[in-house]
Amino acid sequence: MNVAEILKSKDAEVKTVNTTTSALELARYLHTHQIGAVIVSDDGCSIDGIISERDVVRGLAKFEKDLPQIRVSELMTKAVITCSLKDSVRDVAQVMTQRRIRHLPVKDGDCLIGIITIGDVLKERLAEIQLEANVLRDYAIARR
Repeated sequence: MNVAEILKSKDAEVKTVNTTTSALELARYLHTHQIGAVIVSDDGCSIDGIISERDVVRGLAKFEKDLPQIRVSELMTKAVITCSLKDSVRDVAQVMTQRRIRHLPVKDGDCLIGIITIGDVLKERLAEIQLEANVLRDYAIARR
């Protein structure tokens, strides 16, 4: 199983905001779309950053009452870890666990084409493990 297969089962639209979006607009966007993070991209293809609910909380501690007017560019994570369509679910799970990240943008070449979450990865890993368990069970039954 690879990242391309995960993306096939997801909404094709990649949610993005631009660097000039305010923190208040971002919070409304996350709430409206019921998502925990969004890619920051001024052109919809390149990745300028990623911003999550966690970044907003950190911004609240830093900017306090001024947070609603602060631009996303001041809150976002700029060093974004990405994956490609060919990456295996197992490898992506390892990266997400080691780096302690829950959202991973997917790039094809230099262009953003999707985003996967830790929930997407866990769902696929559990399906793989269940399949392996079923095969082993069937093998054990056949050997009797």
